[in-house]
Amino acid sequence: MTNAPTDAAARRAIAPVICYPNETLPKPPLDLYRAARETAIKTDEVLVPARDARCFTAPAGHFVRISSVEGPQVGDLNLHSLSDVTERFYSGKTRALHGTHITTGERMWSSFPHMRPMATITEDTLSWYGIDEFGGSVHDVIGTRCDPYTGNLLADTQYHHCCHSNLTRSLADHLGVSLHEAETLVHDVLNVFMCTGFTRDTGQYFMKASPVRPGDYLEFFAEIDLLGNLSACPGGDCSSEHSSDTAACHPLLVEIFAPEDGTLDAWCSPAANQYDGSHGR
Repeated sequence: MTNAPTDAAARRAIAPVICYPNETLPKPPLDLYRAARETAIKTDEVLVPARDARCFTAPAGHFVRISSVEGPQVGDLNLHSLSDVTERFYSGKTRALHGTHITTGERMWSSFPHMRPMATITEDTLSWYGIDEFGGSVHDVIGTRCDPYTGNLLADTQYHHCCHSNLTRSLADHLGVSLHEAETLVHDVLNVFMCTGFTRDTGQYFMKASPVRPGDYLEFFAEIDLLGNLSACPGGDCSSEHSSDTAACHPLLVEIFAPEDGTLDAWCSPAANQYDGSHGR
């Protein structure tokens, strides 16, 4: 470590500046969504097995609920546009706009050049958790997903039921493509129910036991036609480890709800980002 300069304290004391002030982001019409949800009818459900993944589809204007059903369990969620799977959830930009963890009223944004809302969180039964004394919170967009490559690097393992592999198999089966093609489409996730943060001394990514319990759910409104892909993480509640069969794991339930005709007449699906794409040329 280098010696601190004489003005080190003054440099550290400079106040931070928010990189992307989000006051000008379009506000989601939560009252409209919630009114439509009151009369929405369940149209489909998918049970995601423990240590595995499953795909689901949700038309624009529908609601998606992810629930804990048997025991504390976190899930790794990918979202794609149903009409163009290369348009996918952009966790990094979602983090930059909303923060390290997202909850009710915040959105999941898509990748460039589309960069539009894919989904809006409308209900979160864990919103009470806030930020704990360790700096941990729930539903993170800072972790990537447990994967076999990191496991091999750190522990010389060949574990195939980490979330990256689960999502790869699930997407390959759903699209009818090779594992290689599917893997190129798997992307950084929303860690549903996962409680995480960064240590204050070393800045390392940490996880701790999720506060989720059976009956808890995260619900979001599909802003565009969605293809979802959810993995029930082999870490279970992520209180100890992942990328192994050690932790107790449970399934997750995905339910789709269709709004009643006429309840969303005041809403329209967002268009792709209006940047002209010239990049100065």
